[in-house]
Amino acid sequence: MSLEKIATLVSSFTALVLVSMKMVFGVLSWSIAVLSSAIDSVLDMFVSIFNYFAVKNAEMPADEHFNYGRGKIEALAALLEGIIIFLSWGYILYSSVFKFISKEEISYIGISLIVMWISFIITLALVYFLEYVAKKTRNMVIESDALHYKTDLLSTWGILLSLAVIYFTDLFFIDALVGFIIALYIMYSSVELIKKGFLMLLDIALEDEEVEKIINCIKQEKMVNDYHYLKTRRSWKTKFVEAHLVFTPVIKLLDAHNAADDIIKNIKLIDTDSQWVVNVHLDPYDDSKEHKNSCRVYFW
Repeated sequence: MSLEKIATLVSSFTALVLVSMKMVFGVLSWSIAVLSSAIDSVLDMFVSIFNYFAVKNAEMPADEHFNYGRGKIEALAALLEGIIIFLSWGYILYSSVFKFISKEEISYIGISLIVMWISFIITLALVYFLEYVAKKTRNMVIESDALHYKTDLLSTWGILLSLAVIYFTDLFFIDALVGFIIALYIMYSSVELIKKGFLMLLDIALEDEEVEKIINCIKQEKMVNDYHYLKTRRSWKTKFVEAHLVFTPVIKLLDAHNAADDIIKNIKLIDTDSQWVVNVHLDPYDDSKEHKNSCRVYFW
């Protein structure tokens, strides 16, 4: 089983444990902050389960129906996770305002504090694990999950703070106020997840620094006079590069082919942890201006 699958299963089981604790004591204490955290943990569990199947499908090899594989599921999962977080915390925002107006009080504060402290420690351990996996695999699904649980850490810390203040001061409106602030922050944070997944679905280019390294690999080859139509994108663990390389008209095809192979080999060394699909077209002269405003179909 891959490290990514293990990470999604660990986060799913952790979310189940947190849901059980928070829901029981949230109902007993009627703390909107604890209940909001419980609802978020329910969503965490379903999202983590969804992420498991997303990872499982994304790892499937290319076939006759999906010639480039199913890597875009990674971006789709990140996009959906961001939308779910945004909408769920929109509901928490509404609940916070409602409780602030109704001025409902909280009971069992001492027990709620203990539950949230346990939740904080468990979530902190999970975040460290997910960040390790995300750094090792550079998987967007795991990265999104890690960011999601980071927002949980922040919300749990805010809940602990509000419960502590209420415990010593009886200022019950703090519960609703903290829930309101946390909801706003997490809704804001979820926008980054939505943006990242959406841009990958639109085939956004690789990072500027990586594109510069690709250009340097091309320029270092002495037989290449120029290049054009450079395109890059990423899907799952695979990075795609396309480019037209300009040679002299009298060059031997074998020499041009060997030069292109050297460039492809150097490009793949830029990031040895990723898979690369590099397609280059060999041009005897610069034909980019001739086809600047026309649609071209290439047969490789």
